[in-house]
Amino acid sequence: MNIKTQETKLHKKPYSTNIKLFLNISILILSFAIIFLGYSLVSKIKAIYSQAESSDSLLPSGVIQVEVLNGCGVSKIADKFMDILREKNFDVVNLGNYRSFDIDKTIVIDRSGKSEKAEYLAEVIGIDKWNVIQQKNKNYFLDVSLIIGKDYNNFLK
Repeated sequence: MNIKTQETKLHKKPYSTNIKLFLNISILILSFAIIFLGYSLVSKIKAIYSQAESSDSLLPSGVIQVEVLNGCGVSKIADKFMDILREKNFDVVNLGNYRSFDIDKTIVIDRSGKSEKAEYLAEVIGIDKWNVIQQKNKNYFLDVSLIIGKDYNNFLK
């Protein structure tokens, strides 16, 4: 064996050992990073899934859009109810008069088919659940209609 070949072997061995060590450390760090990111992804998916399940069983999620209609004929009564509902984080999207002023009892109408939203509004205001009805209508872009009746004083506490 000549001297050149021996020198080449001597120089290659430490250099290749350093590269192997660097590559092994890099692989180890990347493996930990992949495991961490995978764990984070799975945890996030589980959290989103469990949140979706729990929101169905608890109070209605999101903003409840409400229209408040005066069915008793008392001036500015719909404005008072609008203020109460907005304080309780309802989104009052329409305010006006009902088609008649002969409504004796205040009623809540479910427009979206999600009765828990209408029942929640009734509970917040203090309306009996017997006065919650369902009239789904695809032309309405809101969740609940509140028709204020002549018994409005019971709910302005």
